Amino acid sequence: MHRKISQKSMEELLRKLVSISSPYFHEDEVMDYVKGWLEERNLPVEVHTYKDSRVTGFEGKNITGVLDGGKPGPVIYLNGHLDTVNICDGWTKDPLGGQVEDGKMYGTGVLDMKSGCASILLALAAFADEHREFAGKIIYHLVSDEEGPYGLGTMFLIDDRWQSVEELADIAISTEPTAGFSGIPHPCFGMGARGGYSYKIILRGKSSHAATPHLGISAAVDASKVAIELEAMEKKEDPQLGKGANCVIRLSSDGGACSVPDYAEIHVFSHVVRGENQQTLRREAEEAIARAGVRSQWEIVFRDTPVDRFDGGFPPYCTDEDNEYIRKFAASVAAVCGREPQMGYFDAIGDFNYIGGTLGIPIVMFGAAGDHFHSCDEYVCLDSATDVAESLYQFFKDVLVQK
Repeated sequence: MHRKISQKSMEELLRKLVSISSPYFHEDEVMDYVKGWLEERNLPVEVHTYKDSRVTGFEGKNITGVLDGGKPGPVIYLNGHLDTVNICDGWTKDPLGGQVEDGKMYGTGVLDMKSGCASILLALAAFADEHREFAGKIIYHLVSDEEGPYGLGTMFLIDDRWQSVEELADIAISTEPTAGFSGIPHPCFGMGARGGYSYKIILRGKSSHAATPHLGISAAVDASKVAIELEAMEKKEDPQLGKGANCVIRLSSDGGACSVPDYAEIHVFSHVVRGENQQTLRREAEEAIARAGVRSQWEIVFRDTPVDRFDGGFPPYCTDEDNEYIRKFAASVAAVCGREPQMGYFDAIGDFNYIGGTLGIPIVMFGAAGDHFHSCDEYVCLDSATDVAESLYQFFKDVLVQK
């Protein structure tokens, strides 16, 4: 088939995006660039701003827009994030250079997920170039702070009911790098994801001199016992999402120079499957504490939420593989890639949990192949990123353009 979007155009746009450092909480420059890119092509664009006054104090912005065909029809919602993690040690390439070798482009965030955002931008431009009138709408959100602690960009778009996505969208597409994340060969769809919650267990013991530890109650020792029980706990299994997982990410205490520590904290991130939530995790932590036989006083504290509608966690979800629009998108991908996408499910969390879990919109993840996301020498396979852009463009035509 004749292709509308070239690999050269993908390479040029993606190299520019990679060259702009945009770790979470520092995305203004890349947002300004993308806004200008859309304006140069006469594509509709708005800047959505928000402020988290409760937890982080962060003031952020998102790039959004609506392509409206002027006639009633399906509504397609696109979501991607322009922020990255911080540049880590160990790079052998320039992390902001966009270097290409053997069809792979290297750079921080090039896979996760500036390639996905480039695919959205190129597909929007290609479709709008040919079709100013069509049946339906395309709503797009390119957000900040997905890699941060809460996914604030998408969270506040949802809370503000921005562009009525919750009420209007028939299908959502996140261009997270599905082949890169799952290890399934490109093309592949992500049809669901585990959720996750962060909490801490606070233990208060009794101090005593380190020479007579039997006279005290060591919160540190008790915390260690609880951590072991949490890691050993048998988790619920879901037929699509597999099992959840508890991960003790930090354990801290301090008895000073020569004292039994009377205070300790265990910080836990727990990935969950359907049927698990804050309440089930609290009961699970209580069981671990009981089995550990601790002598310290204890309490369980889940992290605060910036927005009342959310509970501070990421809800798990699965999308029906037989959904009408999922099947149509799969056909569009097959027309571009020459084969049907395989279906997979994600272990990790992201903004897709809010879209699929909180809003309940049928969401599919479809993105590029590559490796080393959140690590040194991250790369994306440029041909797969171009496939994603072309598949989106083909899907727009297949679903929105009346034949």
